[in-house]
Amino acid sequence: IWDLQMFHGAISFSVHSRAVVGFKEFLQTINPHSGYKDEFLQDVWEQLFDCSLSKSELQEMSNRQCLEENKLEDLPAPVFEMEMTGQSYSVYNAVYTVAHALQALLISGFNKKKTMMGRKSDLPYLQPWQLHPFLHGISFNNSAGEKVSLNEKGEVMGGFDIINLITFPNRSFQRVRVGIMDPSSPTGKELFIDEDLIVWHPAFNQVLPISFCNDHCSPGYWKKEAEGKQFCCYDCVPCPEGKISNQKDMDDCFQCSEDYYPNKEKKGCILKPVLFLTFEENLGIGLASAALCFFFLTSCVLGTFFKHRNTPIVKANNRSLTYTLLVSLQLCFLSSLLFLSQPGKVICLLRQPTFGITFSVAISTVLAKTITVVVAFMATKPGSQMRKWVGKRLAVSIVLSFSLLQVCLCILWLSISPPFPEMDMQSELQEMVLQCNEGSAFFFYCVLGYMGILAISSFIVAFLARKLPDSFNEAKFITFSMLAFCSVWISFFPAYLSTKGKAMVAVEVFSILSSSAAFLGCIFLPKCYIVVLRPDLNHREQLIKRN
Repeated sequence: IWDLQMFHGAISFSVHSRAVVGFKEFLQTINPHSGYKDEFLQDVWEQLFDCSLSKSELQEMSNRQCLEENKLEDLPAPVFEMEMTGQSYSVYNAVYTVAHALQALLISGFNKKKTMMGRKSDLPYLQPWQLHPFLHGISFNNSAGEKVSLNEKGEVMGGFDIINLITFPNRSFQRVRVGIMDPSSPTGKELFIDEDLIVWHPAFNQVLPISFCNDHCSPGYWKKEAEGKQFCCYDCVPCPEGKISNQKDMDDCFQCSEDYYPNKEKKGCILKPVLFLTFEENLGIGLASAALCFFFLTSCVLGTFFKHRNTPIVKANNRSLTYTLLVSLQLCFLSSLLFLSQPGKVICLLRQPTFGITFSVAISTVLAKTITVVVAFMATKPGSQMRKWVGKRLAVSIVLSFSLLQVCLCILWLSISPPFPEMDMQSELQEMVLQCNEGSAFFFYCVLGYMGILAISSFIVAFLARKLPDSFNEAKFITFSMLAFCSVWISFFPAYLSTKGKAMVAVEVFSILSSSAAFLGCIFLPKCYIVVLRPDLNHREQLIKRN
């Protein structure tokens, strides 16, 4: 004899069923002693009650006689259940489905033959295949309140009930439905279990049984299906670089949001710090110190030239253009400090236009000095028409016209697509780079390209004028300065395009400082040497003598 208690708390699947109204009452009224003779019922009754019904043609004296007081509800649950089982529920729905199909068939036949009253019905000659068209797509609600329907293939979408078996000391039991598995439910909701309704066997001590073939995957790992094993078996694989998993048994790792990065264990995200080139770090301190040193050096040169403004070497090189060039170089050195400040709306709007305009003024001044030298030499020839161009007006016109073109270009840039601050979250894995977006790359390269055209023009003019008499030998210094300037900015483009973040800013600042220093060193240091250390050469007679 099986010990029923060993099945207490068991979980099983059974064919889906529902309580049908009147079914239990029907079972309570069944009795083979009624006037209606049902041989199947008599056989079942004798087996269930282990008795014999009196039959005239056969008497088995070995068995006791069945009593009229015997009832099905008195039998223990293991012997006979008073609830409708899944199999009985399926038969019940099948019978009603056929009944609905027969009704549809009869209605169809009545409509066709309503004028042929009196003729013998052909229902007794009905063949099973004649019901097939009426079974397809049939749908109705049964007495249990559930919808029964057949699809176009004549199939019923069935499901399963999840049953929890609860036993009692008197060898009775109760089936409790704790869940359902319905294939027709939405994806992800096919299986439902109410864990609060489950009663477990006392041996489990109310702890859920483990149905895995391996331990849980910890955060930082994801479940990978184990090849050649059961579907519930998996391997715990570490998350790849750049991804995390922050819960147990995750099916896949995921990336942190753009402003976060994975921690070392890959089970959480850390907020990225904001990064930009500042005066506080070594690179920023070095560049800022260089910019200030060059600024003060240029100021000293400007003071020296102003102090000796009436000496021949200063007067021979157009004092107003010299002062303009030195002041513009001062502004060029100071403009680099804008690139070392925290990018904001105002800083981003100012730094590129300020750099472009001040450099354009400087290069335009160099071009004006070179053209002035050429025009002055050509005016010395007898009958030359260039004498009317000699003077300050030509130089001022060159500086203003070429500088205003750059100003107009910058205004157009700021009007159409101005620069703005942005966060670059892709360049660095663990940092956010605060930088200025130039707004329009086209205008940015137009500003640089315009300065390049001015520089190349100054270089060509200075190179052609390099063999002029020594009293006008500033063209040689301009040639070297423009050669250095062009070399710096030609190497700037590949370096600028191949870097990101702080390095990109540092490349531009270095280019600004080095090209401005080339102007200062090549054009003014030789003159300062004569003015300060060799005043004996700073005489008109010496200049004419060298010529």
